[in-house]
Amino acid sequence: MTHKLQNALASLALAASIGLGAVLVAGPARAVDNMSSSSDAPDLTSVRAKIAAMNYAAALAELRDLAEDTQQADVYNLMGYTLRKTGDFKTSLTYYTKALELQPDHKAAREYLGELYVETGNLPKAKEQLDALAKLCPNGCEEREDLQKAISAKSASN
Repeated sequence: MTHKLQNALASLALAASIGLGAVLVAGPARAVDNMSSSSDAPDLTSVRAKIAAMNYAAALAELRDLAEDTQQADVYNLMGYTLRKTGDFKTSLTYYTKALELQPDHKAAREYLGELYVETGNLPKAKEQLDALAKLCPNGCEEREDLQKAISAKSASN
């Protein structure tokens, strides 16, 4: 189980144990870090819970409904993440690209796109995303650290 998934499950368990169903789940669906304060931003709590539970089919169904109603980078980023986790790399790339068209400084989308490139063996493209994250968070951030770990692990295995 990945560190992000463990964090997400721990957050979900904590929220359930103290009765705060509206608490946002952290972890693999970290896109909330980049959300605008706009009132039209969709509530992605349910989607994040489904992703944390690895119920990707249900998460995708909900995300597809949201994507029809909104042009939010967070929705497209989570679509990309969920599709990548199901092995649909080609479609995942399309959604990450759309998220970054809508919000070029979306750190989670940059990390996850980089991870997609790592998983598909395209380390130069992964490093491009790492470079973008270095500019977005020069003092470091979780997204940058996680992508660096993924690149280092892949490099060490080759």
